[in-house]
Amino acid sequence: MYAVDPLHYHPPQPDLEDSRLTHHQIMQMAVAELLIEKGIITAAELRAQIDFMDSITPARGATLVARAWTDPGFKARLVADSKAAAAEIGMDIGPIPILVMENTPKVHNLIVCTLCSCYPKMLLGTPPDWYKSRSYRRRAISEPRKVLSEFGTALGDDVELRVHDSTADMRYMVLPMRPEGTDGMDEAALAALVTRDCMVGVALPRA
Repeated sequence: MYAVDPLHYHPPQPDLEDSRLTHHQIMQMAVAELLIEKGIITAAELRAQIDFMDSITPARGATLVARAWTDPGFKARLVADSKAAAAEIGMDIGPIPILVMENTPKVHNLIVCTLCSCYPKMLLGTPPDWYKSRSYRRRAISEPRKVLSEFGTALGDDVELRVHDSTADMRYMVLPMRPEGTDGMDEAALAALVTRDCMVGVALPRA
């Protein structure tokens, strides 16, 4: 018997119950209880929706990007109305509008939420910690090219950089340019090239 387990040693971690609930957590719990009490949804339906949200990965967004790369008509519809375009392939992206911003040789788009962490979760899943950080939220606006360089993304001086600030009512996703040397790839292979960071705008897809 060890006084300290040598394979499981780390600084003491607080239990979940040791942290006070935030205002928004209390509101979330109260609304959920009220919806169930009023019979608007069931506890099982709520759990199923939470499980679905937790299961979302950037693969959903990558699927849309790959389809857009291979179908110019779909790309036009995706940029015009992402919800309707996604529905064409059986994908529900939720009630919050998501604007798809297309990168071109002359325009590069970058996504941020300066207020908190608004993010196209229905397409990309849970946002990374750096997206929610105060540093990224501030610097993506004040010095976006430097931020991109820290992600290894260098843009030419002739490329216009557009930064889009997400809100609770409007989210964004970047449609990156298709990399050169991918002419023979099918949609599945193309989707594998599209990372979360490409669709936030801090990285470029690589063949």
